[in-house]
Amino acid sequence: MASLNREEAERQVRSWGFSRVYTWTDSPHAHYEPHSHSGLTSHLILSGEFTVTYPDDYPGKKETFGPGARIDVPAGKVHEVWIGKEGCTYVIGE
Repeated sequence: MASLNREEAERQVRSWGFSRVYTWTDSPHAHYEPHSHSGLTSHLILSGEFTVTYPDDYPGKKETFGPGARIDVPAGKVHEVWIGKEGCTYVIGE
């Protein structure tokens, strides 16, 4: 996938049917403890690395994604996230 700028990426995520779309940047080595959301969330990575695990389903298995990747997390699915050493910017659709 070619590199997208913020406006193009937000437009793309809206085209997936999300009404709430915004760009978020995490600091290097940020960590989100296991949690879930009430609705489907989608993440389109613009820069950096985003590592996710689903501890209830795949204990110990982590997947790391970089620019251009789309990560969908179903409603109610418990997940945990780590951000890479350079931080990460991504567009979120809710």
